[in-house]
Order: sequence, then structure tokens, then C-alpha cells
Amino acid sequence: MDLRIGVTQSPRELNVELPDDTDRDALRTQVEAALSGAVDVLWVTDKKQRLVAVSAAKIAYVEIGNTEGERKIGFGG
Repeated sequence: MDLRIGVTQSPRELNVELPDDTDRDALRTQVEAALSGAVDVLWVTDKKQRLVAVSAAKIAYVEIGNTEGERKIGFGG
């Protein structure tokens, strides 16, 4: 699963590849908690089991998508 987070005052977005078995509803609940101010930091675990933290106050937008079926461009894809 692909998670894309826009960060305020940054020209680039964060792209995090999550494990395929990630619960979409649980992730959405985490994002909503961060955007509503219930938590100060959005924590997610990527596909390689690394923890990624984003300050909730800096989140501009979040896009949750599936990686399956996406067209790959370039070599090795």
C-alpha cells in the first residue's frame, strides 16, 4: 500500500510504502486522529519495518492508495 503525505512549507511530499496487509481503516483512523489534533505525531511503519513520524501540525494532505495494478515506469519495474 502506498501512503503519500504532503508537508506544509515543503515542496516535496513523503512517499511511504506500507506492507500489503496494512489495515486501511486503521490507517485512516490514525490519520484522522492526527488531523483532528488528538495526537501530535502520526507514526507509521513502512514495508521494511522502519518507523516514520510526521508532525501532525505539518500535514497538508494525505493520500492512501494501493500499489497493486499501478503502472511502473523505468528500468526494473
